[in-house]
Amino acid sequence: PISSPGDFNSVTEISKTLKKPIICALSRAVITDIDMANLALKDAKRKRIHTGIGSSDVHIKHKFNSTREKILEQAIAAVKYSRKFFDDVEFYPEDAGRADEDFLCKMVEEVIKAGATVINIADTTGYNLPEMYGNKINKLINSVPNIDKVIISVHCHNDLGLATANSIAGLQNGARQFEATINGIGERAGNTSLEEVVMALKAHPYLNLDTDINSKMIVPLSKKVSRMMNMPVQKNKAIVGANAFAHSSGIHQDGFLKNRENYEIINPEDVGLKSSSIDLTARSGRAALTHRLKLLGFSFSKVEMETIYIKFIDLGGGFKVPYFKGDSFTDMEELGKKISIEFNNFKKEYKKDITLIFEPGKFLVSEAGFFLTKVNYIKEGVKSKFAQINSGFNHFIRPALYNSFHEIENLSNPGAKKEKYSIHSK
Repeated sequence: PISSPGDFNSVTEISKTLKKPIICALSRAVITDIDMANLALKDAKRKRIHTGIGSSDVHIKHKFNSTREKILEQAIAAVKYSRKFFDDVEFYPEDAGRADEDFLCKMVEEVIKAGATVINIADTTGYNLPEMYGNKINKLINSVPNIDKVIISVHCHNDLGLATANSIAGLQNGARQFEATINGIGERAGNTSLEEVVMALKAHPYLNLDTDINSKMIVPLSKKVSRMMNMPVQKNKAIVGANAFAHSSGIHQDGFLKNRENYEIINPEDVGLKSSSIDLTARSGRAALTHRLKLLGFSFSKVEMETIYIKFIDLGGGFKVPYFKGDSFTDMEELGKKISIEFNNFKKEYKKDITLIFEPGKFLVSEAGFFLTKVNYIKEGVKSKFAQINSGFNHFIRPALYNSFHEIENLSNPGAKKEKYSIHSK
C-alpha cells in the first residue's frame, strides 16, 4: 500500500468489498510500511501483512550494504512490530532461492519465535531447479525446530521457465500454500501461473493436494485479466492459451477423434471451455477434414473424399502469402481474386452448394485454405467493435487487411483516437 496512493486506495477498497478471502498487504521490514499496511487494511474482515527482507548474501551486501546479523535483527523487529496490529503475519526471506541454507534456517526459526504465522520461501530470481527448491523446503521442515507452528508458502519466479515446476516441487515437499498469478503475469518473466498449478494438482490426484478452486472459472478469468491489463496470452500457453486444446497435426487429430484421451489429459470443460477444436491446416489428415465437413453438413464417398483431400492439400500449401509492405494492399487483393477463382472452380467441379464468405480484398489469408470461413462482427462493451474470424480452414493466420488500417477505424466509435492496433487470430 505504501507504493502509491493508487495502491493504497486499491487495497482499502478491496478490504471493504471482499469478506471471505484473506486480504494481504505487502510491506518491507520497515515501520512506515507496516503502519501503512495496517491503515489500508483497517476495514478488512480477514487481514494479513506480508513483510520481509533479503536473506541471500547478494542482497545483504549489494542491496542493503549490511550484515547477516543486522538483517536478522531487522527481520525479527519487523515481525514483532507487525504482531501489534495483525494476528496473521507472513514473512518472506527475499531471494531465499540463493540464500545460505543454514542462515535461512536460522532466520526462519527466529521470525517464527517473533510471531510469524506463514513463512514464504521466495525464489525471487527464478534461479532454482525443481529438485533444488524441493530440497530447500524439505530442509526447512526437517531442520527448523518450530516449523510446525507455521504454514510454509512457495513463491517462484519464471526466469528459467520453472516457476510452476518449482512450486509443485515445494508442495510435494511439505509447503501448503503457493503464491501465483493469473496467466503467470509478474515481474520480469512472470510468476507461477495459478491455472497451471491448479490443473497439475487436479491431473495428479495421487498427490492428495486440492486447492478447492472452481477450475471452470479459469479461462473466463484469464480472458478478463488479459483484456483489462492489455496483455495478450501467448497462443501456446498451457491451460489458457488459444491452442491449449486445439489439434492441428494430422496424427494428433486422428488419435483425438478416436478417443480424446489419446492427446488430452485435461477436459476443456474443466477449465471453462465448451470443447476442444480441430484446426484444419496443410498438415491435417483425411480424418480431420472428413470430420469438419460432416460438422458443416457435407457427406462424401471415400472416392470423393480422396479427391477433395488432394484439392484441400493443394489449396492449403499452394499459395505463398506476400507480406504487406507500403500503403497498398494490391498484392493481397490480387491474391483474393485468385483464391476466388480457385474456389469457384472447386464448386463447379463438385457441384456442391458451398458459399464463399469472404470477398476479394476483404479477407484473412492462411497457408491452410480460405473457404468455409465465417466472419462475424462482435460488439464488446460499448466502446469498440472488433472483427472476429472463426475458421475451419484457417490456422496460423496472416492478416491481409483490406484497403488500409482505416477500415479498422470504421469498426470503432467515430472520432475515437487510435493509438494501437492489435490483430489476433484464434
